[in-house]
Amino acid sequence: MMFATRRPSLAPLFAGAGVCLLASCAPSTPSSTPAPAAAPSTYAQERPTPYPMEESPGFRRAVTAGTRTRTGVPGAKYWQQWSKYTLAATYDPGTGRLTGTGTIRYYNSSPRQLATVFVHLHDNLFSDSAVRNETVPITGGVTLSRVAVRGAEILPASGKTRGYRVNSTVLSVPMSPALAAGDSVDLEFAWSLIVPPDGAPRGGRTEDLAYVSYWYPQMAVYDDVVGWQADPYMGNAEFYMGYGSYDVALTVPAGYLIGATGTLTNAAEVLTPGTRQRLAQAFTADTVVHVVAEGDRGAGKATQAGASLTWRFHADTVRDFAWGVSDKFAWDATRAVVGDRDGNGTVDTAAIHTFWLPGNASSKWPQDARYARHSIEFLSSYLWPYPWPQMTAMQGPNSCGGMEYPMITCIGGYQPDTLGLYGVTVHELAHMWFPMQVGSDEKRHAWQDEGLTEFNGIQGEADYFPGRDAEEQDKSIYGQVARMGMEEPLMRHGDRYDTGTGYGIASYMKPANILMTLRGMLGPDLFLKSYRTYGLRWKYKHPTPWDLFYSFEDVTGQDMGWFWRTWFWETWTVDQSVGSVTAGPAGTTIVIVDKGLAPMPGEVRVTRSDSTTVLEKIPVKYWLDGHASYSFTVSGAPVVRVEVDPEQKLPDLDRKNNSWSP
Repeated sequence: MMFATRRPSLAPLFAGAGVCLLASCAPSTPSSTPAPAAAPSTYAQERPTPYPMEESPGFRRAVTAGTRTRTGVPGAKYWQQWSKYTLAATYDPGTGRLTGTGTIRYYNSSPRQLATVFVHLHDNLFSDSAVRNETVPITGGVTLSRVAVRGAEILPASGKTRGYRVNSTVLSVPMSPALAAGDSVDLEFAWSLIVPPDGAPRGGRTEDLAYVSYWYPQMAVYDDVVGWQADPYMGNAEFYMGYGSYDVALTVPAGYLIGATGTLTNAAEVLTPGTRQRLAQAFTADTVVHVVAEGDRGAGKATQAGASLTWRFHADTVRDFAWGVSDKFAWDATRAVVGDRDGNGTVDTAAIHTFWLPGNASSKWPQDARYARHSIEFLSSYLWPYPWPQMTAMQGPNSCGGMEYPMITCIGGYQPDTLGLYGVTVHELAHMWFPMQVGSDEKRHAWQDEGLTEFNGIQGEADYFPGRDAEEQDKSIYGQVARMGMEEPLMRHGDRYDTGTGYGIASYMKPANILMTLRGMLGPDLFLKSYRTYGLRWKYKHPTPWDLFYSFEDVTGQDMGWFWRTWFWETWTVDQSVGSVTAGPAGTTIVIVDKGLAPMPGEVRVTRSDSTTVLEKIPVKYWLDGHASYSFTVSGAPVVRVEVDPEQKLPDLDRKNNSWSP
């Protein structure tokens, strides 16, 4: 999700994001310097030091059970569940009503039998009885007309009668007999709902289009660390979803176009020969092809004629299925070159689609197929190849903001700004790596997908707009919020933040800054190696924060517990400063004072009057030992300049005290 589009309370912070607080560069070569002297007593003071990084009880149990390790590698006994969805839905654009039927074959790969399984009914967020922390339109939620287990219908629980129960957005279904380890069960559902109007988070409909999200019963995640993760969807914190395959049939009136997760498997049944010809051309073209232009729309032109048409899609190894529909869409397509995704030595491609509404002269949507292509190609190079056959960017209602789903994203509104549309496109498409491939728990640890995606997206911006400091805005916003004392810790459930600002900074800007800091501390090569290794180890799996932390430590060979504790559990900040510069007979003595609480390795560049320089490195252990100041002496020509963190690798909150000159 693109945070800025949904949190107007941050607008003043974005508007003021003009001060560069952190620029990350490769480490410079250290010069030979004298050994550090003891700090003068005038600067001696107590400071906290990070206590050991704590693991959750569930993670410790998983290590003991052999499903996780303290090297960041999945354990030899790692397991996860799988679901096979067969879904069908009919949608009426006039009323917004969707009626659906579906079967889920749920595979229990865990070592335990399950007496109850849990299923998400996310669209119950829009019922009048749901627990919420967002204001949403009320549509009645999901109406279940059939729930069956192993072919036998079950009814709602009543008194002592055992049956299914709906609690807010979570459905519990009893298993009788219990689902054995290694076995599978078929669940059947029939349901209906009203696709909510514009104003619903992450989807909705207008008179011109609908973006249909969270529209079907979806299995909750049962994992080796938490067990059942069946937290209700309250509107703010996002999702933790299991992997599976989807076969989906969507029936809409003829003339309507659908973009969806997965690949269209019956193009000949729903598209005219001319549309199919242009679509095939796009799959081999390096230019953008107008598959359906404004004059091509309608039944018998873009789509086959008739009263209604059923579009069929297939998707494999994905965690969700979403789709959008309109009879007013223009449809552009091209292809992205993604690299060798399957290791067979040949370069692979992915189809790129954009669906958007013509008619607004200032809209940048006609350019978005190019933006999407660049995003997928850049991210495939920066991280690893995009794995799926297609990617779709779709214009949706304003309340979509920017929201990611496997192989498709919804972006709200006409988007009149080039940087704005590229920025939200690359961010949402970067989510195809985190969490669509690296499937973390977004509810409990929003930073683990949003923060990593924020960082990845701004790398794409820097590549697309050469010369632009794409990281500056996030640095500045984080700095402003931290200086105002409005931070909240990262290791907090997404529904338990006190403010939207606290949630946004902890989920997006601060973790992006942490990655920039890691890159500066480790160097770009080791950082990228560690980053990619973590992602590839946990591709199509469910990593916890500790899997990320231990994976970095494994690749770098460093004990970084102090770093994780400081930045993920605390709201400590960095403020390394020049305390004093004193000339004496033995040379110039320089005192560096650490006014912040976040211990970080430091660098001080000293320039002499003869233009020679000395680079003094302060090891983090010095601060971890409880010191608050550091002293060293430079001999030779008089000192004319002292600079703390000269390459701006650290998120230092006050750079005005980082330099000295006579």
